[in-house]
Amino acid sequence: MGRVRPTHIKRAAEKLMDSYSDRFSDNFEKNKKNLENLINTDSKKVKNRVAGYITSTLSSKERS
Repeated sequence: MGRVRPTHIKRAAEKLMDSYSDRFSDNFEKNKKNLENLINTDSKKVKNRVAGYITSTLSSKERS
């Protein structure tokens, strides 16, 4: 079983996907680069977790 993501990561990712859906794809590295301009946090861990959630959400939508 995978790790459970905290609610604040999911909320931030969903809000960003609603506002900037054209900037994100199923590529983690590109999503990380886009988040550097969109999120005001110094935490690398939070940026990576948000980028990972966006990536997994978009790749699962493509599969279905």
